[in-house]
Amino acid sequence: MADNAVSSSPAVQAQLDRLWALSPGADILGLERITALLDRIGNPHRELPPVLHVAGTNGKGSTCAFLRAAIEAAGLSCHVYTSPHLVRFNERIRIAGRLIEDDALAALLADVLDAAGDVGASFFEVTTAAAFLAFSRAPADACVIEVGLGGRLDATNVITAPIVTGIAQLGIDHQSFLGDTIEQIAGEKAGIAKPAVSLITMRYPPHVAQRVIAVAERAGAPISRLGTDWQLQIGQGLRYEDGHGVIETGLPRMAGPHQPENLGLAIAMLRHQSALTIPPSAYRAAAEWAEWPARMQRLSAGPLVSRLPDGSELWLDGGHNPAAATAVSAALEARAAGRPVHLILGMLANKDARGLILPFARFARSLQAVPVPDHAHHVPEALAAAALSLGLRAAAADGVPLALDAIATRADPANPPVVLILGSLYLAGGVLSMNGQIPS
Repeated sequence: MADNAVSSSPAVQAQLDRLWALSPGADILGLERITALLDRIGNPHRELPPVLHVAGTNGKGSTCAFLRAAIEAAGLSCHVYTSPHLVRFNERIRIAGRLIEDDALAALLADVLDAAGDVGASFFEVTTAAAFLAFSRAPADACVIEVGLGGRLDATNVITAPIVTGIAQLGIDHQSFLGDTIEQIAGEKAGIAKPAVSLITMRYPPHVAQRVIAVAERAGAPISRLGTDWQLQIGQGLRYEDGHGVIETGLPRMAGPHQPENLGLAIAMLRHQSALTIPPSAYRAAAEWAEWPARMQRLSAGPLVSRLPDGSELWLDGGHNPAAATAVSAALEARAAGRPVHLILGMLANKDARGLILPFARFARSLQAVPVPDHAHHVPEALAAAALSLGLRAAAADGVPLALDAIATRADPANPPVVLILGSLYLAGGVLSMNGQIPS
């Protein structure tokens, strides 16, 4: 799907305009175009620091954040490639701990686009090539790379010898690209497995786990699974155990009952590779340091928060599929602790609206449906109708500020609400910008 990226830097915007003129502007899976493009710019993907490669339907971005935090807490430097961006395109490419600067980004995009010619590379493929070129030119101890879509045919899967691979939570999403069943999707995600490279996974239902195991075995990748090869105990803190011993940390600062497992996956990945030395203290620091914008993020004082009564809480999550909704709804209900909960929802047109709303229907008081500007989205009136069919009071609003105003009008100042904005990372980026919270 189109990212509609814009930049306040004229130099970067000029290259983004070139990219849109060249690119098909849609997700197209396959390794032929990215391979040809990388060959034209000197195959920078062969000159990267040790790579940790992360796939999954939900949680892969958070896992990357925990990996980065642990690596940096160990005194090492780390490149990071993630997608999509929320506010600034630069968020996708972090060089040795810092977001890429505009001048460097513009030059890199120009180099790649100059070489792209008739390759027909997509937006994501050009971005991936630019990231690999940036990483090959700057020293670092490690490189954390998040899969964009799927795994087997994702542009990042040109990496042939990572030091470890990992798969976060699996769920139904992107069916038109990855298949209609969870087993098919699991097989595509497991396509990042590489010969003699450990593949670390979460706990999945047996039929899903068997598909992942089969793909790993065909690739010659040893697999290490939560609940079988490594264990987590989650209480007042986190206790991780594998054949090498025990690691204990506090609970992650990132909100949500799903985040301890994401931290556990990151620990397991780092414990199943030998290129980097990570002391136990670094895992404890990662739990405290890691942050990932728009993933159960409580918004701080700003123009949007000020529209609600004093004492209210405004939360933001980019979750956009049923598996994400299950995790986020549990986190929100626990946080609210009986206080009134209201939702603001905007979703892309290709997402399952009813599946996202359903986990919240039992306890949320109302839903305000909003558009996702500059993207093909569910019409707010249709989202509101879906919520009404599940027993939620719902209405359409022209945007997030007006939705907040509608909630504030009905709120009891003596019992201020907990409000969650969710449904799209593109919507989340706009919310962060409106509230003055630009990721850095």
